[in-house]
Amino acid sequence: MTAPRVRAAVAAGLSAAAALALAACGSSSSGTADSGAGAGKSAASATSAADFGGMDALVAAAKKEGTLNAIALPPDWANYGAVIAAFEKKYGIKVQDENPDGASQDEINAITSRKGQGRAPDVVDLGNSFALSAAAQGILAPYKVATWDDIPAAQKDATGLRYDDYGGYVSIGCDAKHVKVCPTTFADLLKPDYKGQVALNGDPTKSGSAFGGVFAAALAGGGSLDDIQPGLDFFHKLKANGNFNPVESTPATVEKGETPISIDWDYLNAGYAKEFAAKGLDWKVAVPADGQYAQYYSQAINKYAPHPAAARLWEEFLYSAEGQNLWLQGFSRPAEMPAMAQKGTIDQAAAALLPAVTGSPTFPTSAQVDAAQKAVLAGWSKAVS
Repeated sequence: MTAPRVRAAVAAGLSAAAALALAACGSSSSGTADSGAGAGKSAASATSAADFGGMDALVAAAKKEGTLNAIALPPDWANYGAVIAAFEKKYGIKVQDENPDGASQDEINAITSRKGQGRAPDVVDLGNSFALSAAAQGILAPYKVATWDDIPAAQKDATGLRYDDYGGYVSIGCDAKHVKVCPTTFADLLKPDYKGQVALNGDPTKSGSAFGGVFAAALAGGGSLDDIQPGLDFFHKLKANGNFNPVESTPATVEKGETPISIDWDYLNAGYAKEFAAKGLDWKVAVPADGQYAQYYSQAINKYAPHPAAARLWEEFLYSAEGQNLWLQGFSRPAEMPAMAQKGTIDQAAAALLPAVTGSPTFPTSAQVDAAQKAVLAGWSKAVS
């Protein structure tokens, strides 16, 4: 099993992310590829399939390019292995997935440092805050998929620079064979039963899932989307009482028994439960009722994509019912899920397997995320030192 990437939704605040991008060395060996035009429009400037001359023209241009450069898409993250295989089979286009375990900042750096190069990423799947930062930096290309209206207005940039793809809730995964009673709430995690057992999937100053864990802990401890400090206080208590495990949780550390309790996205924990069952592990998953925090990742196209037609076809595939259901089959909640439920195109069996939650999620604004990032950057090392 491939270890999940540390998706860095919070490696830095928006201004810091921009600074990192500006610091990257931009080298160029060739211009952006132009794979042909449909209806007089080049693929690199097409803002929709219709703008290019229709799906048939887009498919033909993408097949001519023959390659899609992706980055930081591990096969066991949100079912990306199956997504990539389905796209390759359907269109005969090879997906080159570089650095599968990379972070969102790695994706941004690859765009800025490889501008004009054939090995630059065509598309990116970014933590939400990084997608907002990339849009502000002017390195993304506007594009609206055919199902644009099915993506909720609050989950997309109005001009098409970025759009939410899939998401989930912070959850608690637990090795029921090694933990006598599995915790189901953040309050449980503070109990003396869990000495040295509670881990995060990464560092919250770099990892989107770990940052989500701090935000969820804040909500459980009386904080809010405007106040993440109680989350830092929670992990300070967790460290002080000996329960916090500094080992970054991965499928490998779980299988070895090094991280028997892992705070991570529910779609990752649920996916691991399915895979671990075949190996004799009993991995339980609970979305803590005292700290429900949900977040989505975002898709975007590199403004300087070396394969601009393939990049746009990839997005069309991801936001088709086939692509959305493939994410759903990986236990993640696709952005078009409400619209698909209304249309009857959703995979109902896959939807029924999602971890149970109560109520409706609320999402932080970009300003709230920015403020929370700065608080975590300033306070995390002190909290767990």
